Amino acid sequence: MEKIPMTPAGNAALEAELKNLKSIERPAIIEAIASARELGDLKENAEYHSAREKQGFIEGRIKELEGILSLADVIDPAKLSGAVKFGAKVTLVDEDTDEEKTWQIVGEYEASIESGLLNIKSPIARALIGKEEGDSVEVRTPGGVRSYEILSIEYA
Repeated sequence: MEKIPMTPAGNAALEAELKNLKSIERPAIIEAIASARELGDLKENAEYHSAREKQGFIEGRIKELEGILSLADVIDPAKLSGAVKFGAKVTLVDEDTDEEKTWQIVGEYEASIESGLLNIKSPIARALIGKEEGDSVEVRTPGGVRSYEILSIEYA
């Protein structure tokens, strides 16, 4: 199996979600199923079917998180430096619009464009890997080719 790169923050978030599912969500859904069973005929019991469906989702997510965490390769960006690599916080300027953006390159399970966390497998991240401050990067996006200049690279 291939290791999954992850920052310490991303790993901690997934572990917290897993702990919540196991210690809070799972017992609550078991209790909801038991309560729904007491209502009688299970064939026409919407509460029971809804609770069973939610239980299936929770159990599936627990298995998924356990699998991800078992393959996690936690990389601390604070110990890195130099050219852009996993964990780097990169500030770019769009050469066409002069718009500045800052992204941190993270693993796919912790990525969130809205939070500035860029999936390492994304076209932008792949184009940035190995580049230095001041380099110009062309990225093929669904909207066409974009050109960015790397303003700064930080590892925190």
